[in-house]
Order: sequence, then C-alpha cells, then structure tokens
Amino acid sequence: MKYPGFIVSCLLLCALSSSAQTQESKVVVEKDSLIDLLQQARTHFALNPTPTKTVPLEPKVLDKSRASRVKVRGFRVQIYSGTSRSEAQTVQNSFIRQNSGTNAYLDYVEPNYRVKVGDFTSRSAATEYMRQLRGRYRNVFVFVEDVWTWR
Repeated sequence: MKYPGFIVSCLLLCALSSSAQTQESKVVVEKDSLIDLLQQARTHFALNPTPTKTVPLEPKVLDKSRASRVKVRGFRVQIYSGTSRSEAQTVQNSFIRQNSGTNAYLDYVEPNYRVKVGDFTSRSAATEYMRQLRGRYRNVFVFVEDVWTWR
C-alpha cells in the first residue's frame, strides 16, 4: 500500500459524514418576558415615536432680500448643441424673450456651443421642464452641473 494514511483519513471522513447526517438540530429561542413590558411602556408613554413627515402644499416663499445666492450641484436642461455660435445666441435670446423668469446659459465645449436653461435642485423638476420644452426644441436633455439657488 502506497498511501495508508490517505485511506484511513477517507474512511474516517466517511464515518463522520454518515453520523452528521443522522443528527437533528433544533434552535430554541427564549424571549425575555420583560421585553414585551418594555415595548408596551414605550408605546404608552410615546417614547421614541416614529416622526411623521409633513409636506407643505403651498409653494415656498423666499425673501430674496435676506437670502444669498449659492452654487450647488443641480440640474439644467440643454435646448441647443451645435457648432454655430450665432445660432446658439439666437436660441438663447429667443428663449429669454419667451421665458423671462428662467435663466439661460451659453457654454462652449470644443467643438460645440450649448445652451442650457434653468437652475433645478431636483432631477424630477428638471425632467418635468424638459418635457414641456420637447415640442419647441430638438435634442432636449437634462444635465447634472453646478447651478445657482437662493438660500
């Protein structure tokens, strides 16, 4: 016999595995009766209640005389991208005339001029505005970038 230790270890392993299959394992969980009393007391005295979230339905009114403009990570809607600077300026000026309350920005990222509009702090607001602009402009997209907001 070349490997007597190997044969003995194989036999031992087979014997252990057959005995492991016959064993039954049960997990018994014992719960302390004081836990239920503690939970009832916390509920009765409203200790650590879950906070209720309230959402105001009216729009937030901001006093701009006391607020300051800051740059935060937000979203803008691109309404033009092309190589013509004059066409980009025309689109920007046209947008400003039609939407005086919304800012329009002209950027140059070689080789294209891009006109992006709005200063949105949430993607959902930017996406909703993009849907409104889809009928008037081609290739309308939402981009993540630094935007101006009042705080």
